Amino acid sequence: MNLLTPLLIMTPAATFAYNASTTRTTFLRETTVSATIKADEAIIWALLTNASDHPRWNSTIASLQGTFAPGEKIVLKSTLEAKRSFKLKVKEFQSAKKLVWGDGKVQRTFTLKNNSDGTVTFTMTERIGGLMFPMHAKYIPSFDDSFNTFAADLKKQIDPIQNKAL
Repeated sequence: MNLLTPLLIMTPAATFAYNASTTRTTFLRETTVSATIKADEAIIWALLTNASDHPRWNSTIASLQGTFAPGEKIVLKSTLEAKRSFKLKVKEFQSAKKLVWGDGKVQRTFTLKNNSDGTVTFTMTERIGGLMFPMHAKYIPSFDDSFNTFAADLKKQIDPIQNKAL
């Protein structure tokens, strides 16, 4: 036991369970996290696409209004910036495979890949960029911890559902 042990015990597992990564260029920042989840992709998809339920299980979302369907609009409030509402459009919706939302500067993509072994690889990627990005980049907080927490929250929520389904 070292000095960090109490900190590790008291800190949510989500902080250490996943390894979000961020790449940066002058005009773009991209953050990605992946998690392997033992579940049917239909179960994961149902949870991801129920917008009104996100604040219950997803501790990174303060509120999420709207419907996940092609061309629909959603309004998201993140816990990183709870006072700000993000008005986004569902750009792509491939049932149990891929969901993309965004606006002119931001695009978030969720993908589910069936691994044929009873697991699904969940990946979430957010790209922020554009010609004006360099002027605003320093004001945009890091998403790594939030993405790690999102993946952990999703997996934690799926485990009880999956166990009931078995």
